[in-house]
Amino acid sequence: MLTILGFAMIATFLVLIMTKKMSPIAALVLIPALFCIAVGQGAQLGDYVIEGVGNLAPTAAMLMFAIVYFGVMIDVGLFDPIVRGILKFCQADPMRIVVGTAVLAAIVSLDGDGSTTFMITVSAMYPLYKRLKMSLVVMTGVAATANGVMNTLPWGGPTARAATALKLDASEIFVPMIPALAMGLLAVFVLAYVLGIRERKRLGMLTLDEALAREPRPEAETVSAGTGGTGGKDRLRKGTAASVSASGTGTGSGTSAAAGGTENADEDDDAFQGLDPNRPTLRPKLYWFNAGLTAALLTAMIMELLPIPVLFLLGAALALTVNFPHMPDQRARIAAHADNVLNVSGMVFAAAVFTGVLTGTGMVEHMADWVVGTVPDAMGPHMAIVTGLLSLPLTYFMSNDGFYFGVLPVLAEAGAAHGVSPVEIARASLAGQALHMSSPLVPAVYVLVGMAKVEFGDHTRFTVKWAVLTSLVVLAAGILFGIM
Repeated sequence: MLTILGFAMIATFLVLIMTKKMSPIAALVLIPALFCIAVGQGAQLGDYVIEGVGNLAPTAAMLMFAIVYFGVMIDVGLFDPIVRGILKFCQADPMRIVVGTAVLAAIVSLDGDGSTTFMITVSAMYPLYKRLKMSLVVMTGVAATANGVMNTLPWGGPTARAATALKLDASEIFVPMIPALAMGLLAVFVLAYVLGIRERKRLGMLTLDEALAREPRPEAETVSAGTGGTGGKDRLRKGTAASVSASGTGTGSGTSAAAGGTENADEDDDAFQGLDPNRPTLRPKLYWFNAGLTAALLTAMIMELLPIPVLFLLGAALALTVNFPHMPDQRARIAAHADNVLNVSGMVFAAAVFTGVLTGTGMVEHMADWVVGTVPDAMGPHMAIVTGLLSLPLTYFMSNDGFYFGVLPVLAEAGAAHGVSPVEIARASLAGQALHMSSPLVPAVYVLVGMAKVEFGDHTRFTVKWAVLTSLVVLAAGILFGIM
């Protein structure tokens, strides 16, 4: 009964948010509360929620201070050179923009933190998508899938969990998987190319006039895509010059309030000023300090010198103090990122209700046992492939902790009985990470959809099919290369 109710609870949640009948926060709280009562454990609801909140509180704290820290780093210009290079490649071509989104997300994902990846990627690419009227779910889908493949880095989480659960060395799992993961990342780039071509056909071929690629002057007139603006000859249209990024940074600085306080600030969210080259928050003289601080922070994360929430708390405090020594400026920076902090932390604590009930009532355990029990004995010698296939739905419908510490040991034991080594099971378990990063139980995905101003249901409908395809590419490559 708990198995059926567990699947029913997840299905109800997904249907309600995908059909936009309820907001994700409301669904994450109310649906599990109702099902907790339905299984006759309503009296324990408070305990389950408090336990869930306690388990996710470090994650919420990490995301809150990570948003502040990397928000400040974006404000002061730390990532501008990388983003500028990618956006110069993108120009105003929708195909290049989508491919550039995938490349940027993959590069930034090297730090192992999904929220960081999404903040930087959306800050850089959002203005181009808005001004060219490109589909924002293409941006969120490509970014999430690229980050999902890169999430398998040993310091990203899943590989470390698999190694811990099966008492293996993380490098023993990850290093042989590199060719398969490389194929998965290649699949993301191919996907980005195909989606970009589709956007180019929908919008037309767009080019960036060389004259408009010069450094912007505050008095220069530029026009955002489709807004009418002040200069008909510069208006964005098919086959003509695009006044998207006068500086080549793709931020539309000519129309942003930060650049000159002009008229387009911002009733349709075009003035997303994250990487405006003229923003007053830039600190070029502190560039190497900020770069060193970020490198030290990431090194400390990899070496696990302190818990990640503590590192980001310290990093955010230090970044604010050095870059903005005056209290009004510090308050302004915190206020500038308050919306993202509140949205993400609220979503995490709402998800704590969902995971708390799912775990506390025993639904997760019964669901895992049922899934493992449905595997035919004849599939025993192929448990690595079975594990890879199961990793897709299971890492989507439950947390990585639940899958790697609850389900993976059972799958490994079943595989060992048929001569399949635990390390093969561990490698196969990584296949589903491309899909996992769009799970409603992943806090970072709410950073992505929140900053991109995309409905979670729209993101889910668009992304799931492509993420599943990417995960299957990783699994198939692992089998072909004899990794699993």
